[in-house]
This record gives sequence, structure tokens and C-alpha cells, in this order.
Amino acid sequence: MHTPVMERQKTEKKRRQTKPFLPDLVYFEPKSLEYPKGNKIYEWAEKNNIPIRMTSSHNRITDLPGNSELEKYKTAKRTLVVGIRKTLKFDQSKPSAEYALPISTGCMGHCHYCYLQTTLGSKPYVRVYVNTEDILKATKQYIVEREPEITRFEAACTSDPVGIEHITGSLEELINFMAKEPLGRLRFVTKFHHVDPLLPLEHNGHTRIRFSVNADYVIKNFEPATSAFAERIEAAGKVAKANYPLGFIIAPIIWYEGWEEGYRNLFEQLAKQVKVSEVNDLTFELIQHRFTKTAKNIIEQRYPKTKLEMDESKRKYKWGKWGHGKYVYEDEKATALRVFITERIFEYFPESRIEYFT
Repeated sequence: MHTPVMERQKTEKKRRQTKPFLPDLVYFEPKSLEYPKGNKIYEWAEKNNIPIRMTSSHNRITDLPGNSELEKYKTAKRTLVVGIRKTLKFDQSKPSAEYALPISTGCMGHCHYCYLQTTLGSKPYVRVYVNTEDILKATKQYIVEREPEITRFEAACTSDPVGIEHITGSLEELINFMAKEPLGRLRFVTKFHHVDPLLPLEHNGHTRIRFSVNADYVIKNFEPATSAFAERIEAAGKVAKANYPLGFIIAPIIWYEGWEEGYRNLFEQLAKQVKVSEVNDLTFELIQHRFTKTAKNIIEQRYPKTKLEMDESKRKYKWGKWGHGKYVYEDEKATALRVFITERIFEYFPESRIEYFT
């Protein structure tokens, strides 16, 4: 017997199911069609009746639909650009890994706080690279140069590759490649739950899949167009059962009214879905909320109704490299957040390890 409450819950669950990304528009750089993956994506776009345009370079895209900068920004987040990775020199990716492995840039999510707001500037579209073979040759060279040390590669520095895996298949290629590298390790983090195609792969324990999780308040208010928390932790349970090394990134950790209850509930829900007995290698990475003046200006323009607290007078300025810095929480608040969350981690996941708090 279905009660009205059950029907509402069923409707709510259906409504929250996050569908795979389907762009409104796809651009192709001409050379991308010289690669099998480029042609495969072209056929996929045609099959899904997505408008296709050609561009000599992603830097020359100026005809995105929209009557204002805000409308064009929203359009860009629903636009896919297919090209090749010309620069095969990898950036460093501390503290997550030794190097960033470039397979894509941009994200279809609308996380208000995201650092990509500034790093991608005026070009926030989703861009994928089809010359994977060239990228993997460069990856191999980096591994050889650091022998006999293990070299870790982060595949999600500038994008969320899980969100576009159904289009590119690039993660599958990377996982298969890294499984055969005794001294190579792959890492990526996601806010999406579409991991099923990766579960049967022979990863050899060389790929760590991490999920970005947070208190319900943060996800609901600041992470539109991403998978719901329940979807993410269900996917994490699947990843654990597939014997992948598993990780959680709690970022950004935000101080708000009721944060202790919110973050305690986060760990209670994680523990219900991810059984300690099923995980033999679990890590946590903790990142407090931070922002720059430039990021604040961009965020307020793109998300004028955001509830994200960015009051410089309530923050501490932390200097970084190259003479630039960010606003982070004052020491008292940062310590309270770190101590509380650390205690919860070891309460619910005593065999896990915390890789860093920043």
C-alpha cells in the first residue's frame, strides 16, 4: 500500500537523480577529428541531436548564446569543447599528488566556491582532450624520471572527469594504463556518482577514487548541478566493494550556524553506507573554505544570491607562493573545525588516515 508520504518520497528520490551530462552545444577543433576519440564524440553528439560547431581554437569561441555575461556564463557551463592537449608538460599538484594529469578542464557543476571560477576566467566551458595516447606517453616519461619512487597523478585538478566519462572514456584508459605501472598511481575526485563503468576494471589497486562530500547545508546551498549526497555515498560504497582504494575530500569545510551537527551527521551517513570492514585503504583530505578578492568578485557576479560568507573582516589572510594569498578562517575557528572533524573521522573510521588539513 502506497501512502501519500511514500509517494512524495518516491517523487523526491526520482527528482534528485542526477542524469549524465548532456551539453547544449559542442565545439570541435579541426585537429580533434584526426583522432578516433574525436570522431567517436562527434558521432555521439550527432546521435544525441546536439548542435555542432567548428572552431579553429577554443580561445576563439566568442559566439556563445546569451544577452548578458551571466547568461553566457550559464551557457558556457553547458558547452563542450573537443580538442587536443598541445602542452604535455604537467603541472605540479601538491599536496594531492606529484603531477596533474591533464585530460579535461572545466566542470558542468555550479559550485559557488569553486577555484575554477578564477582559474578558467572567462572560458568556463567543459573542454576534453582526445589525444590520450600522447598524454599517456608523457605520463610514462614522468614515471621513469622518478624511479624508483612511486609517482602519483591527479586527474581532477581542473575538472570533474567522472561527470564526462560517459562521453570520453578517458578515465577507463588511464585506469587500465596505471594498473600496469608498478610505480604509477592515479587519483581523481568527483562530485558525481556515475562510476558504474569503472567498477569492473582491473585497476590493480593503483587508482584511488575519492568523493567530495560535505555537510547537507553546504551541498544544498552551494553545489547546484552535482549529484546528491546520497548518490555520492552510494557510489562510494560500490567503489569500496570493487576494491579500489577509496578516499573522501571534505571541502570546503564551512563554518555556519549548526556546523557541528551538520558534520556529525555527515559521518553518521558515511558510516552507514561505507562499511569499515569493506575498506582496507581509506583516506581523508580536509580543506577549509578560502577565497581571494578576485574570486569573491566573480562569485558575487555569477551567483548574486549566494549565501556564501566572504567577509574579509572575519578572516585571516594567508600568504601563498608568488606573493599572492587567500582569506581563510581565523586560527580559533580553523582549529575548532580541524579538531572536531578529525575526532569524527577516527570515531567512525578508526583505520583510516588523514592526508592533510589545509
